[in-house]
This record gives sequence, C-alpha cells and structure tokens, in this order.
Amino acid sequence: MNHGAPTAALERAVEISRELAAVAEGGDVRLTVSLDAERLLLLKSFRLGRKQPNAGELALLREISQLNDRAIGSMEHRLRSKGRAMDMAAVGRRAVAAYSNTRQR
Repeated sequence: MNHGAPTAALERAVEISRELAAVAEGGDVRLTVSLDAERLLLLKSFRLGRKQPNAGELALLREISQLNDRAIGSMEHRLRSKGRAMDMAAVGRRAVAAYSNTRQR
C-alpha cells in the first residue's frame, strides 16, 4: 500500500477547498457544488487510507474545515441577498398593482 497516497489525497482536497472558497465568494453555485463533490471523494479516500491522521494531516483537515466554513458563509450571504432582492421586487409589484387601480380624475 502506498502510504503517501492518503496524504496526497488530503493535500489535493486542501487545494480544492481553497478554490471552492474563492468560487463561492464569486457566486458560481454549479462550480461550487462540483468542487465540493470532488473534494468529498478525496476526503473519503483519505479516510479509507488513514485511520489515524498525523499532526500535519490534522492541520490540513483544520484548514479544510475553515475554508469550508468560509465557503458556506459566502453562499449563505448570497442566498440572503437574493432573498432580500426578491422581497423588494414583490413589494414593488404590490405597489404597482395598488397604484394601477387608481386613476387621475
């Protein structure tokens, strides 16, 4: 068994996590989901290959966790922003509907 393979998978998962955080900040949902799926496969591969992570691997796992939190925060911020925009559009539609019933006399 190649003992470096689990660490290589974890290192690649960190690279993907960095890219994923940047993509999430940019708002590309499809690419974010794709990168997350790729990263998940690598993390599963790491877990199968290494029962007890060493100190360096634990540091990489912590970095992945922090980057993941950042990506989730970015996506949640975008979701709330879209929700506010939709609410404002609905208010505008209701106002137009209300005022369209009044006519100048």
